[in-house]
Amino acid sequence: MLKPLPLVLALALPLALAGAALSPQVATGSAAAAPASAATATPAFRPTVDQQGAARMVYGVLSDSRYAYAPKPLDDALSSAIFGRYLESLDGQKLFFMQSDIDAFQKNERRFDDAIKGQSLQPAFDLYTRYMLRVSERVAFARERLKGDFDFSGDEVWRYEREDAAWAKDSAELDVLWEKYVKNDWLRLKLAGRAPEEIRRTLDRRYAQMATRVNQLKPEDAFETFMNAYTESIDPHTGYMSPRSAENFNMSMRLSLEGIGAVLQSQDDYVVVRTLVPGGPAAKTGQLSVGDRIVAVAQGNGPMVDVMGWRIDDVVQLVRGAKGTTVRLDTIPAANGIDGEHRIVEIVRDRVKLEEQAARRQLIEADGKRIGVIRLPTFYADFEAKRRGDADARSATNDVAKLLAELKAEKVDGVVVDLRGNGGGSLTEAVELTGLFVDTGPVVQVREAGGRISSESDDVAGVAWDGPLAVLVVRSSASASEIFAAAIQDYGRGLIIGETTFGKGTVQNLIDLDRFQNTREPRFGQLKLTVAQFFRIDGGTTQFNGVVPDLAFPVTLDASEFGESSYDNALPASRIQPAMHRTYGNFAPMLLPLAQRHEARIAKDVEFGWWREDVAEFRKEREEGTISLNEATRRTEREEAEAKRVARTAERKRLGLDDSLPNRADDGLQADERDVAEQVAEEKAAENHIDPLLRESAHVLADALGLLAGNQRLATQVLPETRQATLWAD
Repeated sequence: MLKPLPLVLALALPLALAGAALSPQVATGSAAAAPASAATATPAFRPTVDQQGAARMVYGVLSDSRYAYAPKPLDDALSSAIFGRYLESLDGQKLFFMQSDIDAFQKNERRFDDAIKGQSLQPAFDLYTRYMLRVSERVAFARERLKGDFDFSGDEVWRYEREDAAWAKDSAELDVLWEKYVKNDWLRLKLAGRAPEEIRRTLDRRYAQMATRVNQLKPEDAFETFMNAYTESIDPHTGYMSPRSAENFNMSMRLSLEGIGAVLQSQDDYVVVRTLVPGGPAAKTGQLSVGDRIVAVAQGNGPMVDVMGWRIDDVVQLVRGAKGTTVRLDTIPAANGIDGEHRIVEIVRDRVKLEEQAARRQLIEADGKRIGVIRLPTFYADFEAKRRGDADARSATNDVAKLLAELKAEKVDGVVVDLRGNGGGSLTEAVELTGLFVDTGPVVQVREAGGRISSESDDVAGVAWDGPLAVLVVRSSASASEIFAAAIQDYGRGLIIGETTFGKGTVQNLIDLDRFQNTREPRFGQLKLTVAQFFRIDGGTTQFNGVVPDLAFPVTLDASEFGESSYDNALPASRIQPAMHRTYGNFAPMLLPLAQRHEARIAKDVEFGWWREDVAEFRKEREEGTISLNEATRRTEREEAEAKRVARTAERKRLGLDDSLPNRADDGLQADERDVAEQVAEEKAAENHIDPLLRESAHVLADALGLLAGNQRLATQVLPETRQATLWAD
């Protein structure tokens, strides 16, 4: 029988098949053996005994109503769904497979159920192998096509949104698609002012890297992708993690790990230092800098292992290691250039705190009021430290409590909790964080698979902040973010501002498959399993519908494009009985005057107006899903965009607005083709930037304070308990 595990509410995102080669990763953890060298031809992947066993265990859990909230039988119907999701995860834009490929594998559409039950996964691996072959063929076509010239005088368009397109009939039809693909890449660089030979070199490197990433794929990638096609056919948020993925997930939840404290990324065939964690071992040496290239790695006094051309997660595993151990890095300092002198850097690994995803604070002056802002990127927690009873265990709640104490000391008039982009995390943290603003009482109701309903409550008396409160949310605010926002709204504790949230109202539990086999070393991975549905304390649910704000900002993404309502197998919304709870306030009577003040202010707010324009343009382009390949048309569009950019820059200077953020024309490059140091500097500038949505949220909260302070009757209606504008809780 499995031991109880921490409930996790993590927003499931699509698996990026080759994303590991592009995504920055922190060098921490245990050392790994060297990977096999990149193959020159597409290998024929085969499942391992462990993978087949893991598939069988996942089937056992997902089919058992004792574990799964909404189990589905693994039959022919589910097999068809798995087949469709597998194809979508591999080639969702329909750029690689041909109809003949689909026809060839269609015979297995209703056999994946038998393959999983019978621990015979070769058909799924064969499809993955075919995918790798087709990608290699397309890359070869693209690189060959670069040798010729292009005509941009016609009326061609490139349809980049191809989810609903038909599969290409044959390779000739794919050639036509990829001709347009390459033409668009070329035209972007040409319009950016680059010469033909420079364009050829840039694009050839780009496509070569695409081929490299495909050659770096492993059977583990095939298995994880297929298993997620299976798990996500049960529900959108059930997922499978390989042992390596599980390790990285657990590190992200703890915000602490053991290693050198460097974030690495791929750039061409090199592994490049993206950032150094302040106070980490790498930063303390003073010998490693942003942009340095790592070409070889050695453990202690051992031999150097050449890592040129390796995929990023393999290099990270090699650089990672236990506290107190030594790693040596053969580097080319950024200042020396690619052909410059090498430097050997020796670093003793240590525990590293990951602060990038930690809560942080800002101050905003709004209408004479000092408004504190707490940005919370995720609901993190060090579960292991909590189980040990460590009083200093890292968690979102502990960090936010410290920040609130600092803001109180600075005598802020109100607090905005910024949950934009926060996709969830720990259920426990959502409950405990609510307790910083609400005295004891229920926070969320949970209905388990068997129908039993219980309440997760804050049992700690007292609050960390009893003053005016607002919560800023957008469509990507999900899961644990929605629990917190819904509780604040149901208690009448604060204003909810922004967009309707994601709509994820389900609870996931992490199941370590190795516990079934009592293995000492990670072999089988982990299952993130939907085990319950959560409900608001008013009896409603955030599932499907999300949290509707009290004061709405313009919608950035349509509900059919992003959010729970975009999934074809999402659980419907429902209701249960409300939980007994007190009500601190009722903001309904002042929502109209708040909205009127908001509309009057943003009508004069230049930056908010620009943001609305950009949102409207983004939505229009997304709906069209095409772009012209006519040079004259594109040049006119670019000139109009450049004129708008220049005009905005001038207006910013005239009004004395913040102009620290990058504001440049499209350079035609991808992120991994730009200077790393420049990218990092831009990201740092963005972290401290007070954007128009955040600034407006502070003004709305200041408006609320002003309305209540100036109208005793309104204050009595809105805050029946305290009747004080400056005290929203007792």
